[in-house]
Amino acid sequence: MLYYLFDYLQHLDVPGARLMTYLTFRSGVAFVLAMLLAIFVGKRIIERLQLMQVGEIVRNLDLEGQTKKTGTPTMGGVIIILSIIVPCLLMGNLSNVYMLLMLVATLWLGSLGFLDDYKKLSKHNKDGIKGKYKIIGQLGIAVILAGTMYLNPDMVTVQNREVVSETTGMVEEVIYDTEMTKSPETTLPFVKNNNFNYSWLTSWMGGHAAEVGGWVVFLLIVMFLVTATSNGANLNDGLDGMTSGLSAVAGVALAIMAYLGGNVVYSAYLNIMYIPESGELVVYMAAFIGALVGFLWYNAYPAQVFMGDTGSLTLGGIIAVYAILIHKELLLPILCALFYIEDLSVMLQVLYYKKTGGRRIFKMAPLHHHFQKPGNAGIDALIQRPIQAIPEAKIVTRFWIIGIILAVVTFVTLKIR
Repeated sequence: MLYYLFDYLQHLDVPGARLMTYLTFRSGVAFVLAMLLAIFVGKRIIERLQLMQVGEIVRNLDLEGQTKKTGTPTMGGVIIILSIIVPCLLMGNLSNVYMLLMLVATLWLGSLGFLDDYKKLSKHNKDGIKGKYKIIGQLGIAVILAGTMYLNPDMVTVQNREVVSETTGMVEEVIYDTEMTKSPETTLPFVKNNNFNYSWLTSWMGGHAAEVGGWVVFLLIVMFLVTATSNGANLNDGLDGMTSGLSAVAGVALAIMAYLGGNVVYSAYLNIMYIPESGELVVYMAAFIGALVGFLWYNAYPAQVFMGDTGSLTLGGIIAVYAILIHKELLLPILCALFYIEDLSVMLQVLYYKKTGGRRIFKMAPLHHHFQKPGNAGIDALIQRPIQAIPEAKIVTRFWIIGIILAVVTFVTLKIR
């Protein structure tokens, strides 16, 4: 809203009105607004949740400090979602299709998580909506995302090409095509010519069929990544501050990549595809990071509020959707490796348990709980180390450190290839 007000004031030559034309200024304000909302409005929401007795239902899994968490207000993801939406409405360009898609994805996934939390609390158990309905909801936003990217004429890329010197064989400059193209193209990590078109996988179809086939492959990739990342964040949300911190770290890396990919000068320097108008996503991600920093004020150990599925399902989905919009979805296995490892640890544990009739690979799954249990304590698990249980705060900090390393590696793949 303020974006349009300042745009109007600029036409009236009001001093200072041009500030809103600067992406960095709007992003900075969005970050601060989101953080302050999460801290000050979040306090009121937590108090309201306490009055409504919206407390976490904790099963006794014999983990250190676990029983103390019983009754801690949950559904705190509402704080995060509110703190993202309001700054984006104030500082964002709401005519930008990238911003609109992110807002739709936030509300869609937030509603899905809210329904799950509400059902858990209304029935006073840990069983929310059925897993298949969660998957259907996640697939729904994936279809909307891929369909919009295919049909919307404003969602295009500009192809980058290297000019190589005939004498030295070195790249002299990177130039961009004059025409904007719409294709299912993405960025590959650690590859010199790192633009990859999904249509190459269906080139055997020939003609327009290959292009359509490429979009079908793209749709399948989008469906998998949105589902895997959203559920991975959901499984990761088991320790105080864990998912909030990891999501904020991933958000910083994605914001930088969105800023670079939306700027033709920086895109040429890094030899990555230029995505016109995608720079607006930086405003959204600034609000996302600010909301998480503010939420950590209450969610850090010992947590005064939990985000619940309202937050965790939303955070993972947002990260996936954002990466897809900036054509960096194949970097997610590096950036969100911890989320996917959490997914994998649960699947492996369940499969091995069923196949061996009760034996386990890990002392407990998801993986972060494995470190909370002592080894050789009557648990029939293949992996017993660490023998001593690790305190919750230390596990979270170590996961954050790994997340920062993964974010750095993800970012440098844009240049090191």
